[in-house]
Amino acid sequence: MTIIDYLKRQFIEEGAITRKFLALVHDGDWHYKPHEKSMPMNALATHIADLPGWFHMTLTPDDLDCAKCPEQTPLKDNQELLAYFDKKYAEGLSVLVAENEALLQNPWTLRHADNIFLTEPKVSVLCMSMSQQIHHRAQLGLYLRLLNIPIPGSYGPSADENKFM
Repeated sequence: MTIIDYLKRQFIEEGAITRKFLALVHDGDWHYKPHEKSMPMNALATHIADLPGWFHMTLTPDDLDCAKCPEQTPLKDNQELLAYFDKKYAEGLSVLVAENEALLQNPWTLRHADNIFLTEPKVSVLCMSMSQQIHHRAQLGLYLRLLNIPIPGSYGPSADENKFM
């Protein structure tokens, strides 16, 4: 199995789990945050929905200059959230093709104008993006739990799905 094949398999599996979680974000909870230092639900969910697009953004250019990034248009509701996730997911999946295996060791840089935050091999950035998706999905799971919304399983049944717990 190539690295691209492995990443594609993980991307598809994690994407399906992530979409289940995003589908549970109720429009009425859009501005909920469990703590003053927490980001609101809509910002967290939008960030999660955006992360699959980082695969495309990592494999197509060689850097990202945050100083040139347009501001994210706020999403209005769950329907827009899922449509945005589906778009970013399709973008990310589109670059997980055999010919991009040769790009994985090339450097990728995250910057803000002349301030460089990191330069890493593209494969490392892809792994970090996947880890970010999983990490923030777990955060979203906590938000949902605190709102008494049953949580889907990620790697097996959740306590809400498992009749033995």
